[in-house]
Amino acid sequence: MVKTVERNYEKVELHALFTGPHDIADCYVQIHAGAGGTEACDWASMLFRMYLRYWERQGWDVSEVDRTDGEQAGIRSITLVVKGTYATGLMNCEVGVHRLVRISPYDANARRHTSFASVDVTPVFENEGVELEIPEADLEIIAFVRASGPGGQNVNKVASAIRVTHKPTGLQVVCTSERSQVQNRVLALNLIKAKLQKLEEAKRDAELAKLYGEKGEISFGSQIRSYVMDDRRVKDHRNGHEVFQPDRVLDGDLQEFIDAQLRFKALKR
Repeated sequence: MVKTVERNYEKVELHALFTGPHDIADCYVQIHAGAGGTEACDWASMLFRMYLRYWERQGWDVSEVDRTDGEQAGIRSITLVVKGTYATGLMNCEVGVHRLVRISPYDANARRHTSFASVDVTPVFENEGVELEIPEADLEIIAFVRASGPGGQNVNKVASAIRVTHKPTGLQVVCTSERSQVQNRVLALNLIKAKLQKLEEAKRDAELAKLYGEKGEISFGSQIRSYVMDDRRVKDHRNGHEVFQPDRVLDGDLQEFIDAQLRFKALKR
């Protein structure tokens, strides 16, 4: 009984740290592999698995919007819709570059490799995003059919796809998750609108550089967190929180890192 009360109190305490107008909303999560070929793609897939486990623990619903697999293994990029209370507020703590250091399973000489992948989060604007008007001349919408990966007996599955590009900003979204191009078009436009809404809010709040500066380049020196497998250590470089059980973290036990970042951001305000 006491433990239950303590857990509920901690949740209330953490929820009080959310100050963003969309922290309670669902979100789009994008994971991109950095430079490094197969190593980076494999790391992106490891991050994807880590977040899936975390979302399962939260009881959230997750669906895939678009995915590009690596040439040999892993994921080049993936976009997902994550539906859960405070999904945006919690996942915003994960925005940035994540660095993996390990003995590579792809290196015949068993050398130590460093890989990078980035995580980005955009709120799902249920109302604002749909109402945002974008001039048709600002959009390039291309419908196409693409192979989405091996199906039965190594035959590629074919997916209807839509690519939407916002010309003034260069923002681009590809959606392949739905069965029809009409459905993919609606989803792609909503995602573009959500990204534009986020940019507009950041400009109004004079935080554009802050929001995207934290993510920076997907390379050395810009990471928010390092996962060092041979040292058995995961460290968040923003707040100094450290765990010496990387396997546990990679299995989705992320909450203490998210809590630490929420408290760190609250102290900075």
